[in-house]
This record gives sequence, structure tokens and C-alpha cells, in this order.
Amino acid sequence: MTDVTDRPQVDTPEPAPKPHWARRRVLWPLRNLWRSLTSMRTALILLFLLALAAIPGALLPQRELNEQKTLEYIAARGQLGVWMDRLQLFDVFSSAWFTAIYVLLFISLVGCLTPRMVEHFHSLRAKPVAAPRNLSRLPRHVTHTVDGDPETVARRIDGRLRGWRREVVVREPSKAYPDGCVEVSAEKGYLREFGNLVFHFALLALLVSIALGKMYGYEGTRSLVADGEQGLCNTSTAVYDSFRAGNLVDGTDLSPFCFRVDDFSATFLPSGQPDMYDATIRYAAGSDGSVGNLGDPAGWDTASVRVNEPLRVAGDRVYVLGNGFAPTFTVTFPNGEKRTQTTPFVPDELQTMLSSGAARFDTPAGLYPDADDRRKNQIALEGLFAPTASFHGSLLTSSSPTPDDPFVAIRIFKGDTGLDTGRPQNVYSLDQDLVEQGRLQRQAQVNLAVGQSHTLADGTTVTFDGYERWVSVQVSHDPAQIWVLVSSIVMLGGLLVSLLIRRRRIWARLVPVPAASAHADGDGQDTDGQDTDGPDTDGPDTGQRRTVVEIAGLARTDQAGWGEGFDEQAAELVADDADGPASRRTTRRL
Repeated sequence: MTDVTDRPQVDTPEPAPKPHWARRRVLWPLRNLWRSLTSMRTALILLFLLALAAIPGALLPQRELNEQKTLEYIAARGQLGVWMDRLQLFDVFSSAWFTAIYVLLFISLVGCLTPRMVEHFHSLRAKPVAAPRNLSRLPRHVTHTVDGDPETVARRIDGRLRGWRREVVVREPSKAYPDGCVEVSAEKGYLREFGNLVFHFALLALLVSIALGKMYGYEGTRSLVADGEQGLCNTSTAVYDSFRAGNLVDGTDLSPFCFRVDDFSATFLPSGQPDMYDATIRYAAGSDGSVGNLGDPAGWDTASVRVNEPLRVAGDRVYVLGNGFAPTFTVTFPNGEKRTQTTPFVPDELQTMLSSGAARFDTPAGLYPDADDRRKNQIALEGLFAPTASFHGSLLTSSSPTPDDPFVAIRIFKGDTGLDTGRPQNVYSLDQDLVEQGRLQRQAQVNLAVGQSHTLADGTTVTFDGYERWVSVQVSHDPAQIWVLVSSIVMLGGLLVSLLIRRRRIWARLVPVPAASAHADGDGQDTDGQDTDGPDTDGPDTGQRRTVVEIAGLARTDQAGWGEGFDEQAAELVADDADGPASRRTTRRL
């Protein structure tokens, strides 16, 4: 009987302490949330959501592109338009929800790609995967019996796998292979994963480039009459009708250049659809950060700006966004003094270019001694411009966008036009509050051809002198545009590499055939019934050693697997020495 006290004492390990409640309730949910966010599935979902979120920006007018059209769209839809504006559907690409998706996608890509990059780096340095124990279980498998000892055949196979990452291993005798064996492991297609990583990192760089371009870029629009007189110098935000700057742009360091629009021409199809726009622009860029030494505009460079062919100057691009007609009116006051204005009219019908607009004329100094009387005798015009007039009774319309028979239909007002109030007004229409209050009274409504005029009761004459073309130009500055282009090209290249290159693994196990078995199998057939042209067993024994070559392949990325190409590859590997080179690589013994 053994005394229990004589037994050796065994130290039992203490149970692991339970995690602190704060770790369970706070850290673990955060860890799970991070893992979910940085998965490729989440990145794909966010990319899909980003594409969906951009749809309203393509279907609805955007305030940063055309604020006037956006305001008209909101006003036409009443309360629905107000709620759409509150949801930032007219500022999609700067909205909070679009930015949130954008930032989450950026974080997801970074968290997803970083471990994949590390894993790919390790796989590039790793040796090919050793041959599985049972090669016959793989999708592609063939067996051949060839002449030669295993090491000689292995060197021949290894030499024919050039371009593959490969390794030859000599196995010591074991229970499964009493005479030992030689295994060849090879793999190719590492560039597929590299191309996949390049594609995703280029996508990440594209997102960063777009974000930087929005933060450091700016866009300004201005309507200019194409008469060679009007122009602008990119020196201040005040020279633009509308200006949108990035979060890191204060408007004090704009690219120094000036330009003028000399001429504009437009061609149309018979249906009235625009065919081509062509604006002739004179421009010059400041060399020392200013525009004070540009010289006479007559000596500036000349460029032609067309659709998708902007003017590139000082790192900025100048686009022509829109165009129209600017009728010229001359008002002759009772004392004989004249005021002439060329005022842009905005197109109401793009197919016929029927346009509407307004013009305001202040009275000459000294005509009325009292400031109040002077304010009450200002002249305002509001009406339509038709490039090719077509009348339905006295109603003016346009039948073509080409200026074959220009006419204007205008209402002439007299009174306070609001020029002295300091309050901003719509340049394309009169303030209807002034009309309703009686401060601006209609004097006449007439249709005028070029050169015709109308005289009011007090002797004031309004003359339609003709028209000019006007263009809406946009100056865009995007310092990251070259990186957007480079990222897009690299992204496309990585995508092509990941789609065209296939990942392949191939293994060969070479087992020597014992002498007795070699005589028994000398009928020239391998284990798959394929003719190997082996020696006839009835003939004398030449002592030639034979080897059973078991080859298996695996396609890691193809949905359809490895097709007929595997059989051709296997046949080439076991062909005679005359059909291919042998390798001089050293083998590893295990």
C-alpha cells in the first residue's frame, strides 16, 4: 500500500484571470467594430454606397456649378425643394453624409490593405508550399513512368519550370516510400496579388488626390461680353460672379494671369442642337507673382478655347461653360446725352436661344438738380431677345439659335431702378417690388429690330443698336489633378495585371521503381494507361532505372480551375532531355 503523503506534489496552474469588465464592454466591441470596418467586404459596400451617393449630384442641379439654376429649381418645388436643400442634395459632394462615406472608405481601405501588404511581402520571401501527402486528391493529377533516376528527372523538371518559384527536396526513405523520393514544388503568379494591391493603393491615392484637390483648389465663374474689351485678372475673388474655394484657400494667393475674350462663334445642327463652340481669348501670365507688368493686351498670346479644350495658363484652366446674346441699347435723354449698355440676356430656350434680361440706365449728372427727381427719372428695360424672330401676332418668339433676324421685345420703365439702394439685385430681371410699389412705372412695350428706336412722351429715346455674344467662363485651379491622372493610370494597370495573371501551383513527386517492378511494368504503360514507350520486358535487362512521376496542379484563383493547359504542362515536364534543358540547381535533403 502506497502512502499518499509520499506522492510528489504537482503544481496545478492557476486559472487565467477573467478580463476586466471595462475590457469586455468597451474594448472588445471597439475591436470587433474595427475588424468589421477594415474588412474588404465593408470596403466594397462603402465603395458601392459612394457611387449611389454621387447619383443625386449627377441628376440634380448643384449649387457650386450653377447657383441661379439651383435656386430656381428649389423655388419651383416649394416645400419639397426646401427639404431637399436641407438634406444637402444640391451640395452633394460637400455634404456631411457624402464626406462621411468618403472618410469611412478611406479608413477601411487603409486598414484592409496594410495587413495584406505585409502578408504579400512575407509570401514573396517564403518558399513554395511543400507537396501534399496525397497528390491524387487534387483537381488536376497525372502519373507518368519515365526512364532515369529521380534526381536526374527532378533536375530536368526543375529546369523546365523557369519563371516559377521552385524548390527540389530529396526525402529520406520512410514507411510510405521505402526507397525515398524527390519532390519538386513550384508556384507562379505572385504578380496577381501585387497587381491587386497596386489597384487598391492607387484607388486610395485617387481618393487622397481628389480630397487634396478640393481642399487646395478653387473655381470662379464670370460672364464676359466677347467684344475684346471685357476681361478679368485673377487677382481677387471679387472679380468673379461666383467663387468657390477649398477649405485651405483664403483667396489671397491666386495664380497671377489676365485674359480677354476677343470673339466667340457657335455652330448648330439643323435641329438647333449645339455643334461646336469656339472662343478666341488673349491671355498673359504674371512672371513675378503679380499682373502689373503684363504690358499692352495687344501683345498677349492668343488661344482658342473649345468644348473639352480649356486654356491652361499659370497652372489654372479656363473653360467656356455657357454662352448667349448681349443686346446693345442706347438711351438718349431729353438733353441729348446718351447712355449705352451691352447687357447679357440669359437663354430661356436652349434650342432657339430665346433669351431674357434687363438693363438699367442712370440719368446724366446735372439733368435734374434734385437727387430725388433724378432717381425718379431713371430708365429700365426688361424683355426678350430673339436671334431669328418669329411673330405670333405681336408675340415674339425665336425659330433658330443663329442670329439671322434679331429682334427684341422690351418693356420700358421709368422711375427708381434701385441703383442707389445698395441692395443686390438680379442682373437678369427687374425688382418686381419696385414695380408693385409704383416706384418703377411702365411707359411702353415695343418690338424693335436692329437700328430701330422708340421715343417716350418726355423725349427720351431708346434704340436697339445690335448685339454681341457673351460667354460664361470658369477658372479652375486643382493642384492635385496630375496625381489624379497618375493614380487612375496606375489603378487601371494594377487591375489589368490582377485580371490577366493567373496563380498556379504544381507539385511533382518522383519515386524510384524497384528493379523487379520495373520488369513487371515494362509493358510501356503508366498508371493512367498512357503509353510511355517503355522497354519490352521480354528483352534483356539493360539495368536502366525508371521513375514514377506523380504530378498535381492547383489553380488558386481561377473559378473554372486549370484546364487542358495542365496536361500539356505535365507532358512537357517529363519529356526527354532533348526536348528541354536540365537545371543545375542544388537540391535540399530532408
